[in-house]
Amino acid sequence: MTAAIAPTTFAISTQHPVEAPGQLNLLIVDDDRAVREAAREATSMLGHHASACDSAEQAARLLELQSIDAVLLDMKLPGASGLETLRQLKRRRPDLEVVVITGHGTVESAVQAMKAGAYDYVTKPFSLEELKLLLQRLAAHLKLKTENRMLRERIKSKQGFGSIIGRAPEMDKLYRIVAKASHSAHPVLILGESGTGKEMVARAIHYSGPYRDKAFIPVDCGSLVPSLIESELFGYVKGAFTGAMQSKAGLLSIADGGTVFLDEIGELPVELQAKMLRALQEKEIRPVGSTKTTPINIRVLAATNRDLEQAVAQGSFRRDLYFRLNVLTLRIPPLRERRQDIPLLAGHFLDRLSHTSGRSQELSDDAMHALLAYDWPGNVRELENCLERCAAITSGSVIHGVDLPSSITGMPARLLQEGSGKGIVPLADLEKQAIIGALTRLNGDKLSAAKMLGIGKTTLYRKLKEYGTDF
Repeated sequence: MTAAIAPTTFAISTQHPVEAPGQLNLLIVDDDRAVREAAREATSMLGHHASACDSAEQAARLLELQSIDAVLLDMKLPGASGLETLRQLKRRRPDLEVVVITGHGTVESAVQAMKAGAYDYVTKPFSLEELKLLLQRLAAHLKLKTENRMLRERIKSKQGFGSIIGRAPEMDKLYRIVAKASHSAHPVLILGESGTGKEMVARAIHYSGPYRDKAFIPVDCGSLVPSLIESELFGYVKGAFTGAMQSKAGLLSIADGGTVFLDEIGELPVELQAKMLRALQEKEIRPVGSTKTTPINIRVLAATNRDLEQAVAQGSFRRDLYFRLNVLTLRIPPLRERRQDIPLLAGHFLDRLSHTSGRSQELSDDAMHALLAYDWPGNVRELENCLERCAAITSGSVIHGVDLPSSITGMPARLLQEGSGKGIVPLADLEKQAIIGALTRLNGDKLSAAKMLGIGKTTLYRKLKEYGTDF
C-alpha cells in the first residue's frame, strides 16, 4: 500500500509553527505501518493526540478503552472492507465522526462512505496543509455538536436557558439562537412585545459567552431625557455645557470590553442615530464638547417592540443603522403563542414569592384555567404582576379564580362568587366561559379558537354541542 503522506510533506519551518484548532483525540486505522506513523506524526505536529492500529478489531477495542473524538479510516483493510468497518464503528458509536482515507482511483467508494455516515474523506497522497484544514473543520464541527448537546441537556434539566423559563417549541428555537449568539461578537437585534423579557434574553446572551466577566450596561433609550441622551451615551468633557463641572465618561465608554444593551432602540432620536452608527462602525466615540475621539471596544445588543422595517420606510429610523444592528435577529414569542408555559411560569413566580413571604401558595384548577384562557397582552411581566397581586391579597394557601383580577377572568368577582358559597367556580363554567370568550374575540373562527385554547377542533365542536350552540 502506498504511503498516504509523502515524506517531503513534513518539512515544516520552525519560524511558522502550526496552529491547532482545538485538540482532538484521533484514532488512525491503517494496515500500513509507514502510513500510520506518518499520519500520527502529522496529527501531533498539528496539535492533536493520536492512537493507531491496523485492523477493525483493534479499532473496536481501542474505542472501548479510550475517549476517541474521530477516526481516520483507510478504506482497504485486511479481512473487512472499509465500508463495512465504517458501519460497524457507527453502530458501536453513532456519535463518532469518521474520515475515510482512499486512493485517487477509489473516490466512488468514499462517496458511498459519506452516504453511510462518514464525516469526510481525503485522498492519497495528501499534504499536511490538507490534513490541517480537514482537522480544523472537524474540530469546529465537533465543538458545535457538543454545544448543541449541552444545550439540549440544559433545556431538559433546567426548564429553560439561564433565567429564561419555558419549554414550548418556540422557546426551544429561541434557546438555540441564543446559544449561537452568545459565542459571537456580532450585534444582535432582539424583537418582542413589551413584557416578553427582552432584557432577560440580552443578559442570557452576555452571561453565556466570552463577555460574561465584563460589564453589562443596559441603556433604556425610551426613558432617557432627549436633551441628555447624547451626554449619557457618549460622555462629556468639563465645560461642555452649563453645569459640566468635570468630565464624565459615557455609558458606551464605561462598557469597554463588555456589552451595551440598547433597550427600545427604536425610540432613539434620529439625530443621534447617525452618531450611534458612527460609533459602531468606527469603534470610537467623541464626548460632548471634545475635539478628540476615544476608542471603544463593546459588543452591542439592541431590542425593540417596534416594527423597525416600517420605521425605516417612514423615515423615523435610519436604514444603515438598522442593517448594522440586524446582523443576528431573535424574536421572543408573546405569551399567548406559548400557553403551555403558563403553568411553568406561574409555578416559578409563586415559588419565588414564597421565599420572600414565608408562605407557600398554589393555584386552584379554576384559577389556572382562567390564566390559560387569557391573552396576556402584557406578556410574562403581566403574569408576574398578576400573581404578585394575588399572593398579596390572598390569605390562604390556594389562589382561586375569585382572587384574580376581573380583567383576566372576564367577569366581575361577584359572578365568580355566585358559582359557589365558598367562592369556587365550577370548572365546567369556567371552561364554557373560556371557549365562548375565545370564539367571541375571534369572530367565530373555531380553528383559531381551538389553537388558542390548546384543545383539538373535535373537542371544541363537542363542547359547543353540549352547550347547545354552534356559534
